[in-house]
Amino acid sequence: MTAVPTPPLSRVRLPRRVPVRQALCLLPLVLVAVAAVRNRSLLTAGFGQLRTASWPWLLAAAGATCLTWVAAAVTRQGAVVQALPKGRLLATQFAAASANHLLPTGLGAGAVNLRFMTVCGVPPARSSAALALYLLAESAGRLGLLAALLLVFPDALRLGPLLPDGSTLPLLLCAAGLLVAVVVAAGALVRPLRVRAAAFVRDAVGEACSVHTRPIRALALWGGSLAFPALQAAGLAAVGQALRLPVPPAHMALAYLAATVAVALVPTPGGLGSVEAALIVALVAVGGPAAPATAVVLAYRIITVWAPLLPGALTLGALVRLKVI
Repeated sequence: MTAVPTPPLSRVRLPRRVPVRQALCLLPLVLVAVAAVRNRSLLTAGFGQLRTASWPWLLAAAGATCLTWVAAAVTRQGAVVQALPKGRLLATQFAAASANHLLPTGLGAGAVNLRFMTVCGVPPARSSAALALYLLAESAGRLGLLAALLLVFPDALRLGPLLPDGSTLPLLLCAAGLLVAVVVAAGALVRPLRVRAAAFVRDAVGEACSVHTRPIRALALWGGSLAFPALQAAGLAAVGQALRLPVPPAHMALAYLAATVAVALVPTPGGLGSVEAALIVALVAVGGPAAPATAVVLAYRIITVWAPLLPGALTLGALVRLKVI
């Protein structure tokens, strides 16, 4: 009996793996280009305003902007017990700021920092709890500074000319009622959501207690959460001085805090559009003329958003390629 030779198996060509990480490296640059094209008129106007500004004050605004990334890194470290690598943490905050301006407010920075903590070995539950603690501390710091300035300058913010008579209190009540209704409905109608939320709250409370047993972590958390909005407000005040806006710097800081608190509920990418409008309204409310206030806001957003956007996107792509995030 002779063996029948079997034909050789044809080589099956496997599909090449999709280069997901390489695509993610290029995605931030694509988003920057899209954002720049969509906002080219704002960019043109903003750079035009910078030509007439006082450069020492603009440098002060740029320095305050750079220090906000340091403050964010300090606050992020304060929100988690585990020590994070300092250099990579600071680079991640610079990249996260860019991501935050390209995605809905808070989503970009949150995703970048969650991934960074996961790569650093922080368990997912603790990473999420640390993110929630950071957001809580940053919000409390911003609201605390706003309340302090309102107590010191009770007559600085004048919304009366900007709103119809008697409409301020109803608007505030409607906003608060809507927020409460959404929270109650979500908790009452969706049982899995309620269970997950309860588990998350337990993790967050446990992480907060662990952080506050270490004085250095608590100091970093709350000190950074106060420094971050203070530096942002100082940057706007410096730009106002550079463009000679006839408003006291403390009132400009109050306007910035009030505008950012008001716009926090608007889910636009990085607040693009909504932040500009809110800042202009707030500067007018503290006594600034409309045209100079608009010029200050445009110049401020060029310094704090558009100038760091491309370097931040490049840093983000590099961190993805190096598997830091």
